[in-house]
Amino acid sequence: MNPPPDLSILTPHAIPHFEVRLTAPDIAAWIPGNTGIPGFSSFKGSEPGPHIAITAIIHGNELAGAVVIDQMLREAIRPLRGTLTLGFINLDAFSRFDPAQPTASRFVDEDLNRVWGRDMLEGGRDNSELRRARQIRPLIDQVDILLDLHSMLWPSAPLLLSGMAEKGISLARTIGQPDLVVADVGHLSGQRLRDYGGFDDPAQPQLANLIEAGQHWQPETVTLTRHAVAGLLHNMGMVNNPPAAAPHPQRTAKVTNTVTAMTSSFAFVQEFHGGDVISRRNTLIALDGTTEIRTPYDNCLLVMPSLRPSRGHTAVRLARFIN
Repeated sequence: MNPPPDLSILTPHAIPHFEVRLTAPDIAAWIPGNTGIPGFSSFKGSEPGPHIAITAIIHGNELAGAVVIDQMLREAIRPLRGTLTLGFINLDAFSRFDPAQPTASRFVDEDLNRVWGRDMLEGGRDNSELRRARQIRPLIDQVDILLDLHSMLWPSAPLLLSGMAEKGISLARTIGQPDLVVADVGHLSGQRLRDYGGFDDPAQPQLANLIEAGQHWQPETVTLTRHAVAGLLHNMGMVNNPPAAAPHPQRTAKVTNTVTAMTSSFAFVQEFHGGDVISRRNTLIALDGTTEIRTPYDNCLLVMPSLRPSRGHTAVRLARFIN
């Protein structure tokens, strides 16, 4: 019998030090906006077209998206057609960002990207994030195409999260980059903005993707975020100038298993990175208490493993390539 794996390399819940190489932009000038919703500005083109929304800081410590939207507002980018909305979502959490404690301002009371189910939005609970979601919901209801800008704590290949419907995968192809598209159903702990309303309904025309453009607080993440936004706007005919970087051929994988940590002692057997592909089925990748987590098939893609998952939260998603 093989000895058990040495899990001492990954002490649960101990967050290591991460270098903060970005400065949070000063967005005070943009908070009044022009929509009646703080932090949101909309601009109309001279020709008819879709309403595209680019949103950032639904998690208050994910600076790259805020940097990109701040740049776009400073550059006075305007659509040739349709409507372009640029929005900073979790203003309260973002205002608390401290580079000395960069993980502490993800949210104020609860994750704002887990409250987009109808039961949450229309229920009786109240906190900072729910109030903000209810405030911006009427504007989101007007949007045809949404790109929600995110970054990642742990090392991972950048990716677009498209949802399971073919329409979301098609939107990812329109955006063009990054070169990994992952179709998934979201989190057990709550519904994301990407999955809200018509965005997740195959019978409805609304489209949404969520980009995870790289690690938090790294300049490269800003660069890829800007390229993805530019790709969407150019390919939708909203702007003339093409992205500075040409898109690469994309691979698409569909999530088949979402692994949720059921104990406080969940630990991976080694320090996996998002985008790692495990070549053999039945390979042990983690222990959740005494429960073994193994790959269900050959060439299994690990999607955004959280190396310090809390109980009840997503530890990793397992996906199979479809192209």
